[in-house]
Amino acid sequence: MKSAFLSSIFVHLLSFTFPLVSAAAEPVRILAVGDSITQGGKTFVTYRLPLDQKLRAAGWRYEFVGSQQSEGPHGPLWHEGYGGKNAEFLAGIMPAKLRQAKPDILLLHCGHNHSAEEKPVPGILAAERAIIEAARQQNPKVVILLALVIPSGKLPKYAYLPELNQAQVLLGRELTRPESPVMIVDLATGFDPLKDTILDKVHPNAAGAEKMATRWLAALRHFMTVRR
Repeated sequence: MKSAFLSSIFVHLLSFTFPLVSAAAEPVRILAVGDSITQGGKTFVTYRLPLDQKLRAAGWRYEFVGSQQSEGPHGPLWHEGYGGKNAEFLAGIMPAKLRQAKPDILLLHCGHNHSAEEKPVPGILAAERAIIEAARQQNPKVVILLALVIPSGKLPKYAYLPELNQAQVLLGRELTRPESPVMIVDLATGFDPLKDTILDKVHPNAAGAEKMATRWLAALRHFMTVRR
């Protein structure tokens, strides 16, 4: 079953004709959206830090945008990550945030901060759909990188995450457009919550953040066309 699921992801990716995000010299505007895993914290690492380092090392022109700020080794890293908040909260605030940020590429990793007993998958998918629609209202050619969320060892609370990830593959297929692709980014496969998270079995440690950044980078390579 798992191999069939992963094969469906690969077929989905192969169906893309990747557009150029920018043919001009302006930096590509990247907006990272999510919960505390995107925001980062005092006791755990956000993937945005190693991703920033990897993008710099590749020599691309880019900037992280958003209304929230965290410090990086080369200055502020802007984002829309909100600790303790769920996808429905993000859907409520993102129209205004997107009008301000005007991203070229949206990194969307959300799905935590519910519990299995809520049966939250339909609501999360509806929220993600709303976020994608809001992003396209601001930029009809926006690229959406929709993450299969990292697994959690905090069970049974997060037992719904595998179901969510399978549903997200179908959502990505439904919503992708030639001019505004929705690309599934598999952050779940190979992420071990026993080895790649801090003691809470939810938030990534340095190794987990590195794995996430590597997967994001592999997806971004298709769209990052402007070099310094």
